[in-house]
Amino acid sequence: QVKLVESGGGLVQAGGSLTLSCAASGSVFAVTSMGWYRQAPGEERELVALTTRGGKRYADSVRGRFTISRDNNRNAVHLQMNSLKIEDTAVYYCNLKDVLDDSEGNYWGQGTQVTVSS
Repeated sequence: QVKLVESGGGLVQAGGSLTLSCAASGSVFAVTSMGWYRQAPGEERELVALTTRGGKRYADSVRGRFTISRDNNRNAVHLQMNSLKIEDTAVYYCNLKDVLDDSEGNYWGQGTQVTVSS
């Protein structure tokens, strides 16, 4: 079983910065992607940023402000968030997908709250 532990959320003023981190432990096989999603109250969970073997992908709303990076040696992923806006307020979830033969794994962290105030 794979466990994802997130850290780095908190309260920040608009225009400020935060860095989220996520580390995976357990039986991680061939990782196909690691990324961050977020869910605001009353909204559906949405992709924020993703890193795969083919590159990185960002939501339009965060491109140019957020940067995702991955530490392959430790199966960890980080999200540097700059120029934060009130609308970035949400619970942020780390996600890891891996594969072993024909079996795909899809794992989620417990979520970390990010609150941006005016």
